[in-house]
Amino acid sequence: MNKAVRFLSVAAVAAFAAFGAHADEADASQFETNRTRAEVAAEAATVAQTRSIEPAGSRVVTYKSTADRAAVRAQAAEALRTGQISSGEIGNAM
Repeated sequence: MNKAVRFLSVAAVAAFAAFGAHADEADASQFETNRTRAEVAAEAATVAQTRSIEPAGSRVVTYKSTADRAAVRAQAAEALRTGQISSGEIGNAM
């Protein structure tokens, strides 16, 4: 039984790999051939100059706070004591 299961699994993997291996061959009809090498090089140079290596939306906006750390901690403690903010892991107000 073990040999049969192993044989069937190897056959299934081989069949799956064979289906994925069917690709079209590259020929000249698939490419645009009316541009010169210099035109392609010039376009590639302008794209490289305007491209940013930083992904869009990845810049972090910095914020400079003018609040005093002790004042913020005191306000948080007061809000927790009066039940304005939740406490603990569940998030229930006290």
